[in-house]
Amino acid sequence: MTAVAEPPVARLAALPGVSTASRVAAQAERARVTGRVLPVAPALAGLLPAAGLRRGSTVAVHGGTSLLLALLAEATATGSWAAVVGMPSLGLAAAAEYGVDLARVALVPRPGAELPAVVAALLDGVDLVAVHSETVQAAVARRLSARARHRGAVLLAFGAWPGADVELSCRRESWSGPDGGYGHLRERRALVRARGRGAAARPVSAELCLPGAGGEVTRAVPHLQRREEATA
Repeated sequence: MTAVAEPPVARLAALPGVSTASRVAAQAERARVTGRVLPVAPALAGLLPAAGLRRGSTVAVHGGTSLLLALLAEATATGSWAAVVGMPSLGLAAAAEYGVDLARVALVPRPGAELPAVVAALLDGVDLVAVHSETVQAAVARRLSARARHRGAVLLAFGAWPGADVELSCRRESWSGPDGGYGHLRERRALVRARGRGAAARPVSAELCLPGAGGEVTRAVPHLQRREEATA
C-alpha cells in the first residue's frame, strides 16, 4: 500500500490557530456587522466624519504606521476582520500594543505584481484592507476604491491615494518619560490632521498621544495643563 503524503498547506492548516485564506474570508463574511460604521478609538472619532470608519470608504494615512495601527485596533477588537497587504516590515508587537487583535488580521507581506488582485479579493471577504500605496497606479487605485465602495469594506491606504474620501496626516513630535536622562519612554505626542471630501471637506486636527502611556492612542493633555499639574 502506497502512503499518500499530505500537502504542506493541509498540514499547516491543521495546526491550532492557523487558518487558510478561504477560511478567514468565510469567517469574516459570517462575522460582518450590520452597521455602516466600524468603530475607532474615542481619541480618533472626532477626526472622522462619521466618528468611525464608514463602510465603502477609502482612508489615506500619511506619516507613519502608528496611526494606521491605531485605526485597526478598535475594529478588530470588536469583531471585525482585517488584512494588511504589501507591508513586510509592519511590527506585530507594536500592533498588539495598540490593541489590534492579531487573530483577526491576515498578512500578505509581499504580493508582488499580484497586489491589485490580492487587494480586490480581500475586499470581497474582510472588513478592512490596509495596503501600501507606493506601487499602486492611479487607475488601479480608483478601481480598488470602487470595489471597496461596492463591497462595503474599508480601504486603508498607507500613503497617497487618488480620490481618497479622508486623508489623515500625522506629524510626530517628541517622546516624554525620562527625567534628567533616566527612566522609560512613556508616550509620544503627535499632531493628526484630517481633510477629505463631502462631510470631511472641513479640515480638523487633534493633538494625540500616539502611543499613550498604556500603549493605545489617547488625547494629549495640553502643555499648559501638564505644567500646572507638575507644579501642583
